[in-house]
Amino acid sequence: MRIAVEAERPYDVLVGPGVLDGLGELVEGSQRVALLYAPALAERAAGLAATLDAEVLPIELPDAEQAKTADVLIECWDRLAAAGFTRSDAVVGFGGGATTDLAGFVAASWLRGVRLVTVPTTVLGMVDAAVGGKTGINLAAGKNLVGAFHEPAGVLCDLSLLATLPAADLRAGLAEVVKCGFIADPEILTLIEEAPAEALDPSSDRLAELITRGIRVKAEVVSADLREATSVGVSVGRELLNYGHTLGHAIERREQYRWRHGEAISVGMVYAAALAHGLGLLDAETTERHRAVLELLGLPTGYDPDAWPELREAMSLDKKTRGAQLRFVLLNGLASAEIVAGPREDALAAAYAEVSGHPPRG
Repeated sequence: MRIAVEAERPYDVLVGPGVLDGLGELVEGSQRVALLYAPALAERAAGLAATLDAEVLPIELPDAEQAKTADVLIECWDRLAAAGFTRSDAVVGFGGGATTDLAGFVAASWLRGVRLVTVPTTVLGMVDAAVGGKTGINLAAGKNLVGAFHEPAGVLCDLSLLATLPAADLRAGLAEVVKCGFIADPEILTLIEEAPAEALDPSSDRLAELITRGIRVKAEVVSADLREATSVGVSVGRELLNYGHTLGHAIERREQYRWRHGEAISVGMVYAAALAHGLGLLDAETTERHRAVLELLGLPTGYDPDAWPELREAMSLDKKTRGAQLRFVLLNGLASAEIVAGPREDALAAAYAEVSGHPPRG
């Protein structure tokens, strides 16, 4: 399956078993290729490097969000400098969303931009992080606060890589797929409701369809609004993809990234639905459907009742905030959203009370 992203520099996302064989073509002409990978993929990375007709610089990154720090970024720059990387060389990110985020920022910042190819190995990476050109690192103050837009030359989503993905990571990645169902493609929700066990099976056709649908949603959104131009009211561009992320990122920060991204976004979507319902935007049935679908997948839908003051403070540092005003992507119906700026504080707290009334992830 080939999904086109019509960005400033158009590229394709290839989805299916065996598409990894196309990496050599995407880095063709590069004398040197930096292959950034997660520790668990060391053996696979070595095999992948052996297939390339280039001088490969392997760079093993710390696991998960620990890779997305300024210290790791500087270490990567130093490695590229020592190896003599030029503007005609390439960077490949091979791993989950954190790996491709960091690899993308390395490529965006080295000599003001070199060729990037992303090879996501997780559901989250395939449907979210590796597609769309957003790159970045975290700070103590918040997630993804430093970064750049840098489009890849191509994205290879080889579904055979999911065979060894831990079940908890697959489950968490599906939260972003569920997000795509609520914001744009309700058929995703039906596919999960009909057979949740198949949705969690890495070898199933149903999971392959869910991933493809999720990628297609993201590709269509970023093609129309690559650099996230400011949305207003019911005119929602790329910010649509931030559904559930305002509270979700705050939870990740509070948990010091011990929670998986998708787990936090799951709670964030339940919160966004509760807020929309409290503001009179979203009907009760669609609001409750959030919790029901996510729980079918075994994802968390509640969080610590005592955490609200800390989470509220963290949300003020969210990238969608303008000045001192919080902005939320909220649904006013299934696959229909709007931007709500500066919702009432009592509504924010009441929505959290709905979320914290349910048990948090164990």
